[in-house]
Amino acid sequence: MEEYIVSARKYRPATFRSVIGQHALTTTLKNAIVSNKLAHAYLFCGPRGVGKTTCARIFAKTINCLHPTKEHEACNECESCLAFNEQRSYNIHELDAASNNSVDDIRTLTDQVRIPPQVGKYKVYIIDEVHMLSQSAFNAFLKTLEEPPAHTIFILATTEKYKILPTILSRCQTYDFNRITQKDIVEHLQYVAEQEQISADPEALSVIAQKADGGMRDALSIFDQLASFTGGKITYEQVIQNLNVLDFDYYFRMTDLFLAHKVGECMIIFDEILNKGFDAQHFIGGLASHFRDLLVAHDAFTLKLLDCSDAIKARYMEQAKLCSDAFLFAAIEICNECDMQYKQSRNKRLLVELTLIRLSQLGEEKKKVTGKEYRPIEPIFSQAAESAVHVRPAPVQKTAEQKTAPKGEINQASQATSITQPQEAPPVAPFPTQNRVQQPKKDLPKITTISLRASRAKGVDPNEGNDSQATQTVRKKSYTQADLEFAWREYVSDKPEEYHLSEVMKEFIPVAEANNTVVLTLYNQIDEKLIQEHNSSICQFLREKLSNDQIILHIERKELSDDQKIFTQKEKFEYLLQNNEALVKLCDRFKLRLY
Repeated sequence: MEEYIVSARKYRPATFRSVIGQHALTTTLKNAIVSNKLAHAYLFCGPRGVGKTTCARIFAKTINCLHPTKEHEACNECESCLAFNEQRSYNIHELDAASNNSVDDIRTLTDQVRIPPQVGKYKVYIIDEVHMLSQSAFNAFLKTLEEPPAHTIFILATTEKYKILPTILSRCQTYDFNRITQKDIVEHLQYVAEQEQISADPEALSVIAQKADGGMRDALSIFDQLASFTGGKITYEQVIQNLNVLDFDYYFRMTDLFLAHKVGECMIIFDEILNKGFDAQHFIGGLASHFRDLLVAHDAFTLKLLDCSDAIKARYMEQAKLCSDAFLFAAIEICNECDMQYKQSRNKRLLVELTLIRLSQLGEEKKKVTGKEYRPIEPIFSQAAESAVHVRPAPVQKTAEQKTAPKGEINQASQATSITQPQEAPPVAPFPTQNRVQQPKKDLPKITTISLRASRAKGVDPNEGNDSQATQTVRKKSYTQADLEFAWREYVSDKPEEYHLSEVMKEFIPVAEANNTVVLTLYNQIDEKLIQEHNSSICQFLREKLSNDQIILHIERKELSDDQKIFTQKEKFEYLLQNNEALVKLCDRFKLRLY
């Protein structure tokens, strides 16, 4: 029975020309060999399975070849090439740094460096996974790496370049390997399938290439796995079943349902996806990628960005004609929002279902439902739940004694009343949305402070009969204490540069009272002055957020009582000393004092 060799080893490139997806690097290495400008140390970086170690072996084999070809490749006929192919070459050494990462291993390597090659020109040391070397091993390797013998070349390979010391990086020529494109992987898999006489659908190979994520070794390993599972006939259905990949047909069906505004059928398909064992966040991420691909397929110029087979490209182009740019932009934003909120959500399935509802309502014309405008669902996490408003009693009117107070006490009484009784602010009219016909100006009676108070005492509106005032609409939407607190904290979040204001507003929360009055109690004159400076902007922000133009912010300042007094650190320490004998002994023994 013939020995079985996996495809990743059997079809491993043996020449620079057979390396897949790294044309720029292989050309650079060949030119260095031709011009005889070889560095003493190379560093090959890149993700797994892209050809780092393979290129290092080809490079080491080629520079030691005694009779290179016209294409500057190894001849595979000389003694050096035959020894390398039969794995008995003493000129090319491979070291796995993951298992040989100590100082002693590096010292053994530096001792071997002194011995010149027996056949060929150079002794090449390939150190794989070099980032696994210890700190001491790196330091022991520095001098040898900087000034090796003329016959020695080091090739370091790693998948994690950032873990290597800068002193090592500065001594090497660095080559960054790219991920292999999906197109190149599919073409190589088709070649392997032809050599192995295996039937494979192009869509199936495309899924394998997508699953490999740019690594040729992973793609060949998956190919061997599927070849054993399918018995030599690889189909698209068998690939998605074996690899547990979500069929892209679900995304096309979902998009058609979104465009048709069919919410119920979207829920059924989503339930089917969950029953097959797929993660909801994986589904949302794939849906966002699907909308991105549809956006790319809109224009023939950007169609080349689609990394898929021609049949799937044609399907993307067909569905992209049905989707507008505005629909795709909004859909990508909604999916991205759901993806960011997924980990924080307690009911993850409900979060995804609400996202599907919002996607189903995109592009739908506004409807009239019970006399109100119907609009798509707002962002899922909005204001906190409503709670009852704590209504405080109305301010007490002046007594007869206060009215007949002496002249010296009038100023103090007026100050007290000005603090406790808020003044009404004029309502803020919304910005007009239509062009109105300019009315001729009328001679209106001049309203003074005295006449305004007199008219209010009589219950008469001084602005009654004013045409310009009648055309303005005043918002009077009711709000709860929870709504007020949410808007109050939102104002703080919008002012990151106002640190002091932010700290005061976080510590002191206002209370909603009757007549649209918001009362904020403070205990410090500095805090009161700070809030007064921003009173107008805070009021305007609350009016906009709560849709109520009659909101007034009233500030009260109270003095702290003795039981609320803030103690200093020294007073706290003295209090502890009076009530704790062990602390007194400790302070006396170690001579501790608090200054």
